[in-house]
Amino acid sequence: MLAGDIMIPKYLEIYNDILQKIDNQELKVNDKIPSESAMMDQYHASRDTIRKALNLLNQNGYILKGQGKQSIVLDVHKYRFPVSGITSFKELSVTLGDHIMTQVVKCRCVQPSMDVTRKLNLSPKDKVWEIVRVRHIDGERIILDIDYLNASIIPFMSEEIAQNSLYEYIESDMKLKIGFAKKEIKVTHIDRQDSSLLDLHDYNMVAVVESYTFLDNAQLFQYTMSRHRPDKFLFVDFARRMRLFENE
Repeated sequence: MLAGDIMIPKYLEIYNDILQKIDNQELKVNDKIPSESAMMDQYHASRDTIRKALNLLNQNGYILKGQGKQSIVLDVHKYRFPVSGITSFKELSVTLGDHIMTQVVKCRCVQPSMDVTRKLNLSPKDKVWEIVRVRHIDGERIILDIDYLNASIIPFMSEEIAQNSLYEYIESDMKLKIGFAKKEIKVTHIDRQDSSLLDLHDYNMVAVVESYTFLDNAQLFQYTMSRHRPDKFLFVDFARRMRLFENE
């Protein structure tokens, strides 16, 4: 199955099908998800594929996956854009629908501004890849992604890679391992670039997620500003309780 030009793995097909049932309230809050064995028969899939789909639903807060028990549906209707985790837009787009397009506005190696130099902890002579992309959803320009990649860590970049997936290139082609990210969320007034590249209608504010992304060796390689039209995305973090002390 395709979403745009993206081939969807089997486990994501199952994930999306269950998610649609939750959205349509075929599966309601506190309903039990069918057992793994029943889902293997229903979707003609292996147990490993079913578990991948369930683990993703559990990770994103749609279900509670119990040990040795059937999973139950949690009350997270409208949860759409995960703040936690590190997910590329290509990976996320399979959950957003069929009418998704990425427009690469800019992809060039430049001397960064002092602000970007500071954010990426660069020396004055270091260069970055500046990548500007507009995300079209259902025919509207909704998201403006502005990325800066440390060119000493990512020495090559192209519009074709930016069009497809930065993370897929970094992990699959460069064989680098992305480790973790720090994220900050704020709402700010639109600027000229927002006005020219996004379909803002009457909105004069955008929701901005700033991300600092590190390799698994703790090297900071990417700074991103993801600027969103405020009516289209609900930013939700899903957290589980972890006990720090056994005697609490």
